[in-house]
Formats: sequence, C-alpha cells, structure tokens
Amino acid sequence: MHYSTPSVVGIDVGGTKTQLRALAGDGRVADHVRPSGGWRPHDPVAAADWLAALVGDALPADTRPSAVAVGGHACETPRQCAVIRAALEDLLGVPALVVGDAELLVPAAGLDKGVGLVAGTGSVAVGRLPDGRPVQVGGWGAVLGDEGGAAGIVREAARAAWAAHDRGEEPDALAAGLVAAFDVGEVPALGAALESATDVSAEWGRHAQVVFEAAEAGSELARAVIADGGRALAGLVVRLAARGVAVDDVVVAGGTVLAQPALYAAFTSSLADALHGARPQPLRAAPVEGAVALARSLR
Repeated sequence: MHYSTPSVVGIDVGGTKTQLRALAGDGRVADHVRPSGGWRPHDPVAAADWLAALVGDALPADTRPSAVAVGGHACETPRQCAVIRAALEDLLGVPALVVGDAELLVPAAGLDKGVGLVAGTGSVAVGRLPDGRPVQVGGWGAVLGDEGGAAGIVREAARAAWAAHDRGEEPDALAAGLVAAFDVGEVPALGAALESATDVSAEWGRHAQVVFEAAEAGSELARAVIADGGRALAGLVVRLAARGVAVDDVVVAGGTVLAQPALYAAFTSSLADALHGARPQPLRAAPVEGAVALARSLR
C-alpha cells in the first residue's frame, strides 16, 4: 500500500468531546471531532484501544501516524498516563505521549513553560518542575474541591444561602435563583436536592449561571461567592509556585472562567495581588493545537 507523508497526530480528549488533528508537513490531513463516550482512562488497555481505534477511524486510508500525543480528561497522575502511553505505543508502533488534558494549554499557546489553568465544570492547574516532572493541583471533584469551577461555585452558593437562612435573613436573588433552579420550595430543601444528584459535577455545574445572574441583580452573597472562586483559582497558581513551577505565564481555559467576566476579573485581581510577575492570558487556540505541538516534539 502506498502511504503519504507520515503525520503527527494530536488528540484532545475532553469530558464531553474529543478532537483529533493530524498534520503532514504543514498541511492538515484530518480534523475529527466526536463524543468522548467510551473513554476510560482508569482502564489503560481500554483507553489505549479507544485511542488507537480513533486514530484508525480519523486518518485517511493513505495516511499513517509518525507520532501521537494525547491530552486526556481524567488522566490524573503521571503513572496512569505512562501506562496508557506504553499500551498505545504497542498498538500503533510509533512514539506516543499521554498527559492530562490541562497540559495541552501551555503548548497550545505557543509557550515552552508555564501554568495551564482550567475552570469549566471543575477546576485544575498544572505545570512542570525545572526537571520536567509534572505537577497537578486541584481537580478533586465537586464534593471536595473544584473551587472556581461551575460545580464548586454552585456548592459554595448553596452554602452561602443556607448560612443566610440560618442568620434569619430573607432570601435574596441568589437564594431565590437556587430554589427555582433546583425546583424546591424553600432554601432548607436545597440540601436534599444537591445530595440527590447522580452526576454531581454535571448536575450542580449546569446551574452556575444562576449565581452570576444573581450577582448582576445585586446579590452580595453571589458576589462574595464569585470573588472567593476567583481567589481559589489564583490559589492554585500560588500552590504551583510554592512547589517550584514557573508561573510567569498562566494560560487560562474553561467554559466557566472565560465566559464569566466577573469570575475572570476576580481571578486576575487575586493573582496580581499574590504573584506580581504572573501573566494570565485566555487561551485563544484550540487545545488540540497543544497536542499537535507535543506530537511534533516526539519526532
């Protein structure tokens, strides 16, 4: 069979959708998007099989990969990623790299080092030590963490509404919005509504807009929750700095922080107070570009 120029392949496996981009030289030979259903990062063999099948399906028949780099949602530790990488290399027979999806942000922004910060449904920040070892902070899920992400903001908003209720205050725009969003009759019923969620992150996170709307309507409680969320996101960067990660550049992505100017402003203000030299910037490129850049580095 005749093959075209071997292609570098970058894959961004997100929580809901996956994008594969393949380039031969400077020309794009594939740009494929599909749902992330079936991605099982805690089963390395299944994860590698899924990725290999994706490569096979997405590349044209006359194209073969020369290197593959993957940013995988919920690929949480270097060991977990390394096991998937080894299995993928065995299947494809080419150099591969597997990292957490937040690690795509810095190379996608055209940078060699810095921090990748994601605040979507959840929140996480990643960077690398001077010796190249990856460091991740945050990302502990909606029940225990994810401050500054959509689900964490809703959790903290509910706590704020409960505290106001306990102080005997009348429900404000935040409390009223949460009661309506969770379809309950009063503030005390919010607890059972939150606890009944089967997919906590998704079901809590989809109501985050209520908090931002309440802040715009004048709720001081909502404004305080958003300010705390911004401080928490800045705190992730501070934690990385304390561990020796270069934090001069902070590349920010995620549908919550980039879609909500109040949260982004709270984050950047807190970051400027805590780390004077840090330069935050929203990610303008698609994260898959970071995977392509990492794949090029393997050749």
